[in-house]
Amino acid sequence: MAGGDDLKLLGAWASPFVTRVKLALNFKGLSFEDVEEDLSNKSELLLSSNPVHKKVPVLVHNGKPICESVIIVQYIDEAFAGIGPALLPSDPYERAIARFWAAYVDDKLVAPWVQSLRAKTEEEKSEGLKQTFAAVETLEGALRECSKGEGYFGGETVGLVDISLGSLLSWLNATEVISGTKIFDPVKTPLLAAWMERFSKLDAAKAALPEVDRVVEFAKKRQAQAAAAAAASETNVRA
Repeated sequence: MAGGDDLKLLGAWASPFVTRVKLALNFKGLSFEDVEEDLSNKSELLLSSNPVHKKVPVLVHNGKPICESVIIVQYIDEAFAGIGPALLPSDPYERAIARFWAAYVDDKLVAPWVQSLRAKTEEEKSEGLKQTFAAVETLEGALRECSKGEGYFGGETVGLVDISLGSLLSWLNATEVISGTKIFDPVKTPLLAAWMERFSKLDAAKAALPEVDRVVEFAKKRQAQAAAAAAASETNVRA
């Protein structure tokens, strides 16, 4: 890292969006201070660094805060262009394509997948999973096209789309443990299944991705809290 640069990441270990930033920092070979936030009692630093959304992740670079995970990843690539591998292509068109698919991951994969996890009815869950699997099939085609026969969306090396999708892997594996739902099916989406295995074995990924068992425990605790809150609300309505 360039001399004098101070990097501080405000985050929460279970957040895949925080993991996304950790992946970018790791792949670039940058050292940083990992500040774990208590989201039930947010720090003044977090609130002042992200006064609009008051959410993690926030990267503080030499006292200046940058918010939103995909924006942070792109900032890291630009601010430290001479350090480590490039996370976005140099060609403007290829860079635009990478940004398109990174946005697609959040809009078309993450959103319905979260809907399926938080669904209150089987119909909502089914619709969320239907949209999730449709997005996964589209991403299978995107990987085929973007990789150009290499191992990653970025080609020979990991890029923005790999990091955007890779940040979800611990939660995708946890979902399979909890519900039995396999998002990246080796039969239906063999390229993504192979990509997942390849990405997970990278040292930078292993250092950033939270342990699946820990995510499973966290998810079950959150589900229990949500169920208890719903039951309490139902009781109050009846009363």
